[in-house]
Amino acid sequence: MVEHISFQDEISKNKIKSFLLIVVIFVFFIILGALISFALDPSYFFVIMIISIIFSLSYTLISYYNSDKIALASVRAKPASRTEHRMLFNAAESMSIASGLPMPKLYVMESEQINAFASGRDPQHAVMCVTTGALKKLNKQELEGVVGHEMSHIANYDMRFMTTVAVLVGLISIIAEIFLRSLWFSGRNNSGGKDENGKLQIILILLGVFFAILAPIVANLVSLAISRKREFGADATAVKLTRYPPGLKNALIKIRDESVPEKDKKKYAKAMAPLFMSDPYKKKFTDMFSTHPPINERIKILDRM
Repeated sequence: MVEHISFQDEISKNKIKSFLLIVVIFVFFIILGALISFALDPSYFFVIMIISIIFSLSYTLISYYNSDKIALASVRAKPASRTEHRMLFNAAESMSIASGLPMPKLYVMESEQINAFASGRDPQHAVMCVTTGALKKLNKQELEGVVGHEMSHIANYDMRFMTTVAVLVGLISIIAEIFLRSLWFSGRNNSGGKDENGKLQIILILLGVFFAILAPIVANLVSLAISRKREFGADATAVKLTRYPPGLKNALIKIRDESVPEKDKKKYAKAMAPLFMSDPYKKKFTDMFSTHPPINERIKILDRM
């Protein structure tokens, strides 16, 4: 007998896992900072921090506040028509009522793939874009499942959460890069090596170099894991909104089984891939470097709700 899963438990579980993963990134950030402070002058690390925060925050916040415009422009999306795309408006209005959120601005992009994405810094500035393939191939319940999934990302403030992750990952990468590049110059002025303090400093510098190389890689892998957990969370929240798990499950089955021409996949910029409901590049195998969890695993979980 298949064990039943509660969507509430699934939502809570994925939120906790996402939080724990972001703690892992923060711990790597602290360890890297401590090693640089011990290996070099603490004031030197303070300067690196200031520079890194300015660069990371500036880049991420510009992207954050313009995420909807950037996303829509990159896929050449057009505003949805209430007469031509009536089923989309009906689904969005239903999910808006179920979630208690304002209805996002609706857009449509030309693509034979069944896919969708939501963007925007908060529910008041949210947009949702659905492919023409989704509107052609999905029935009412399936489309509601897809729209519910995207409304869940808005309701869960996933854009804001992933922006926080991006800032931390950006900080680690910039700090590591500045530290590694500056070692060449600081090494010329370093006369230590013969006494115990000199040997300790060399060991700390070597540890700092090792961690400066490792930390950005691990931070990026953890951010991908967080992205996958947010997808599971959005699936569970979509079930909460629609109260009909087969809708989203059947939509995912159609996504899994559809055949899409290569030319259609090229319509998606790789930087846009994490935003979509499913991997637009249709990779046959998913791993730790994927932004999306295996689609069969998502179907199995929905089947147990």
